[in-house]
Amino acid sequence: MQSLWNDTEAATFGTDLLGQRVYTSRLLGRNPALVLHGGGNTSVKVTEKDFFGDEVELCYVKGSGWDLGTIEREGFSPVRQEALIKMSKLATMSDADMVLQQRAAMTNPNAPAASIEAILHAILPFRFVDHSHANAISALTCHADGEARVKEVFGSRVIIVPYVMPGFILAKTVADLIAGRDLRAEGIQGMVLLKHGLFTFDDDARKSYELHIEMVTQAEEFLAKKSGAPLATGEAATDLKALAKLRQVVSLKRGVPQIARLNASAEAVGYANLPAVADFGTRGPLTPDHSIRTKRAPAFIGEDIEASVQKFADDYKAYFDRNASGHTMLDAAPRFAIWPNQGVVSFGDTVKDAKIVADISESTLATVQLGEAVGGWEPLPEKDIFDIEYWELEQAKLRKGPARKVHQGKVALVTGCAAGIGFAIAESLAEQGAQVVGLDIDKDIPEIMQKIGGIGIVVNLTEDQPVQDAIEFVVREFGGIDIVVSNAGIFPKNEHLDVMAQNDWDRTISINLTSHQKLMNKVIPYVKLGLDASIIFVGSRNFKAPGPGASAYSCSKAALTQLCRVASLELAPYRIRVNIVHPDAVFDTKLWTPEALQRSAERYGMTVDEYKTKNLMKVEIKSKDIGNMVSAMASPLFSKVTGAQIPVDGGNDRVI
Repeated sequence: MQSLWNDTEAATFGTDLLGQRVYTSRLLGRNPALVLHGGGNTSVKVTEKDFFGDEVELCYVKGSGWDLGTIEREGFSPVRQEALIKMSKLATMSDADMVLQQRAAMTNPNAPAASIEAILHAILPFRFVDHSHANAISALTCHADGEARVKEVFGSRVIIVPYVMPGFILAKTVADLIAGRDLRAEGIQGMVLLKHGLFTFDDDARKSYELHIEMVTQAEEFLAKKSGAPLATGEAATDLKALAKLRQVVSLKRGVPQIARLNASAEAVGYANLPAVADFGTRGPLTPDHSIRTKRAPAFIGEDIEASVQKFADDYKAYFDRNASGHTMLDAAPRFAIWPNQGVVSFGDTVKDAKIVADISESTLATVQLGEAVGGWEPLPEKDIFDIEYWELEQAKLRKGPARKVHQGKVALVTGCAAGIGFAIAESLAEQGAQVVGLDIDKDIPEIMQKIGGIGIVVNLTEDQPVQDAIEFVVREFGGIDIVVSNAGIFPKNEHLDVMAQNDWDRTISINLTSHQKLMNKVIPYVKLGLDASIIFVGSRNFKAPGPGASAYSCSKAALTQLCRVASLELAPYRIRVNIVHPDAVFDTKLWTPEALQRSAERYGMTVDEYKTKNLMKVEIKSKDIGNMVSAMASPLFSKVTGAQIPVDGGNDRVI
């Protein structure tokens, strides 16, 4: 492992102690082999003047909720050193009291809550303290002879701390170990917490950071000599329908839709195919705090997906019963799964959550495989993992997020969404939590979808293979498809039947009707494996109230309505809802230029404003009105509605 320190870059963070602390914290956070997603913590001790001008000793420690890789100055909590030292001398202290007193000792009440390791940082007699959950330290210490290995690698440079519960108990344990000792005189430069992580410390920011890199490198070199063999690799035999089925089963077990991320890399497949991975791969996490994201262990998926997930749930219930004491059991769904010939699948409420689990699982599989190869992977006993997984201070981190949105965890496929109604639909679904993938012939669709946090794919929907490829991409990327909005369409120039070019008719029917049928043919097998699945077509008021010169458009929308009705009949046994929305003219689209509006209004003898509101309710229909309606139709509000035709037109006497 190489030091990432750069003098020029360091200078941009300032020469003050806190600035240097921010910089070296970020250096630790850049390396996923050291910390992942909120893991680890750092601190710096400084002397500052308070509001009244009195000097006060502070320990700036990483604040809860901040990530070392992106931390700013305001991510550090300024806690009075004197108060933290007093806390360390108490015989006992509850978690609630510790959090309260740390908050009370902060000189800035608006700063984030201080790390649960603040007391430990305070009692270490060095200005800078760095703590990580380095993979190499886990592989080194998660072994029956972990302590002996640490002594062999580091000699007397480090204090060896047996595993104890983080927080006050760990701080007290370390306080006892260092009481009456002069760590500088002894040449102590760090601490190894068995089956937990590494601390290094120094009075200089760069030295403390580079000690960390040096010690992790020593551990890596020791393990490399012991192992010698490269990581296993394999070739994936990806089964996308099986992936969608796995996502469906896990989501039902968790009680809410989940995003599923498949890691089918050569390393993931190789790991999943190892002969004994069902044993050593499910023994426990790299470090205890991963359990709040990943649970104690992953699921192992055999030939029967449902049975495999149920086995995980049964095992989790048994684990809970063995260790619980007045706790309420969390859901029994896995957070990631080892799947032979497929790879590793990670699950989450959102794409972000699933990616976090995926990052942790990727580090886990490499480290566990290494640990097993160098003498056997032996993580913490399950009771210690349980105590962390169900620790109130850890669970509180997961409850800080916003309220769950109606489509959260769902995957929506929307066609024809580069602008107008289609974009409004995609936007409304995304606003309500769906992961949206938009298909459109517009070359700018990737950038357009990026604006709403979605993915855009350039596709000609009349071509078979590109549509198939796009659907398979969605399933491979997110695990399945739950919502399909078939919106793509064109409005050809107004021409009467006797002068219409045959090509205009054929092209309109191809895009407005046949492309929808082709999409259904390819997407329905995956929608059958969706969650509260819904298909929504975008029709038009014209299907009931056609106008002269719009034969191709009106006929295509009438046929699309019939396609919707047939699909609702065919898919009802699978609990898939199929409905259609019929907008009237929507004027906030590229189609309706000011000139086009003026011409149409004059044809009816109206002003532009009168023309835009020529419905019974005298209201203008906008793209967002359609978007919100479609989002509602895809929601549980319409859970018992199928085959319906919903007008959004302000009331039209011809339709009524």
